[in-house]
Amino acid sequence: MKTITLGTENAYKKRRKSAWKQLKNQKYLYYMSIPFVLWVFVFQYLPLWGWTMAFQKYKPGIGFFDQKWVGFEHFRTLFRDEHFYQVLRNTLAMSFMGLIAGFIVPVIFALLLNEVRVQSMKRFVQTVSYLPHFVSWVVAAGIVSKMLSTDGGVINDILLGLNIVDQPVQFMAQGHLFWGIVTGLDIWKETGWNAIIYLAAISGIGPELYEAARVDGASRLRQMWHITLPGIRPTIIVLLIMSIGHLLGTGFEKQFLLGNHLVIDYSEVLDLYALNYGLAMGRYSFGTAINIFNSVISLMLLFAANGVFKRFTNESIM
Repeated sequence: MKTITLGTENAYKKRRKSAWKQLKNQKYLYYMSIPFVLWVFVFQYLPLWGWTMAFQKYKPGIGFFDQKWVGFEHFRTLFRDEHFYQVLRNTLAMSFMGLIAGFIVPVIFALLLNEVRVQSMKRFVQTVSYLPHFVSWVVAAGIVSKMLSTDGGVINDILLGLNIVDQPVQFMAQGHLFWGIVTGLDIWKETGWNAIIYLAAISGIGPELYEAARVDGASRLRQMWHITLPGIRPTIIVLLIMSIGHLLGTGFEKQFLLGNHLVIDYSEVLDLYALNYGLAMGRYSFGTAINIFNSVISLMLLFAANGVFKRFTNESIM
């Protein structure tokens, strides 16, 4: 028994010594990471102190210890508000549509682009595809609004020219079309950018696998299905898990810029709800409660997705 204890202690000391040695050898890398760690702490973790506002009846200009504590009153108000569930419906609908389209389309685009053998054409298509990512949402929303306009909009001109419709369609005034417009805008703007990481993963697949497949008579479609897709499977799963974790974080720029009072029942999302019924009305505690709900649900979705994929595919991010 004494021998086993001494062996365990020696192994622990050896691992500890090895860890210190590794830390010493890579000390400059750790020094370089200090500014980024501080940045994350200051801008990501330190603001969490503000979550205490959700449990107070916060009033600006009053000290922290002088604020009135109300417990979960703001959360009860939130869950009793019928409008909240409509906003949650819009958020989930646009998030799921964006997740499905924004995940499948970049993968397919990367697979097809990888099959282009003319390198100059491949680089040109890739460059053109990710340029919209750098266009601000203000400009992108203006382009979409102009294209869908009833007065000289290119989409209505095409539909009228092909005799598909008899009169211009008011796309921006029909709520049931809003989710599809936002999803289409997301695909146009982010497909090329999101495909970059898949193309990088594809480039790491050994060319000898493709050569062996060609010798066995596999077509290019078979090579894509049996070599390329399995080769980028870990990347796909990791990005999918992270996307699920951000499911409620659909943002508000697209909805704010494209929405109007005619489609507000379909365009308002949680972030806009927090802005309009929280900050804009001086209800800082209520707005904080909405954001806490958003963060907690996102965290639960992240852990749930990670657990499911870890159990069935042995792939996870933690």
